Amino acid sequence: MSEACARLVERSDPRRFQAALAAPLVARAPLLVLYAFNLEVARAPWLTTEPMIAEMRLQWWRDAVEDASRGVVRAHEVMSPLADLISGADLPVAVMDRLIEARRWDIYKQAFEDETAFDAYIEDSSAALMWLCAKALKAPPQAELACRAMGWAAGLASYLQAVPELEARGRVPLIDGRPEAVARLAQRGLDRLAEARKAARHAASAPAMLAGWQAEALLRLARAEPQRVAAGALHLSEFKSRGLLVWQALSGRF
Repeated sequence: MSEACARLVERSDPRRFQAALAAPLVARAPLLVLYAFNLEVARAPWLTTEPMIAEMRLQWWRDAVEDASRGVVRAHEVMSPLADLISGADLPVAVMDRLIEARRWDIYKQAFEDETAFDAYIEDSSAALMWLCAKALKAPPQAELACRAMGWAAGLASYLQAVPELEARGRVPLIDGRPEAVARLAQRGLDRLAEARKAARHAASAPAMLAGWQAEALLRLARAEPQRVAAGALHLSEFKSRGLLVWQALSGRF
């Protein structure tokens, strides 16, 4: 396991870090490497107030991933283990590239053009990450639909939690922030979760899907009390959160 990746995820993405620790030992290293990669990409737009510099940071990651697919590894504490994973697990570089490209929205302060653009942002970031994690754990192609649907629901739940911070940073996170619209959006996330449950799954993808252990509870809460989103009060108790993670890890269900 890359200690640098583990430290980064533990410090900056505690939810996914807990999910990785709840996964079987053999799955932890691939998960932590991909979670660290996701963190590096996600934070790139926020490290500077200069859009051009942020664009250059994201382009560095796009080029680094492309280089790694050709066997050229750039010097970086995350890139080295990621390059090994790309080659060892035959990760789809095109999916990784779209994940990076999706984060360009975070650089600028324009609102999403429409619902399709918002959906694509969640799809190419959170849903794609969950599928990449499953691929790294040798999940077969038929597991992609379930992983992406689960990843989309989990990504939406996390995004709704981040709405107040995004607004504080000058972004326009929601197309429609009215409570009734937020409730409808949460229902769409629950619908995607239902799709995931109906779709074909594979045991290899289960550790990757642990990262969404809070999704259903958070989305149900957002649907019932949508005002919590704007108030920054969309969260679960520590007791409930840990209980859900333990149940999903032991049962393999979500």
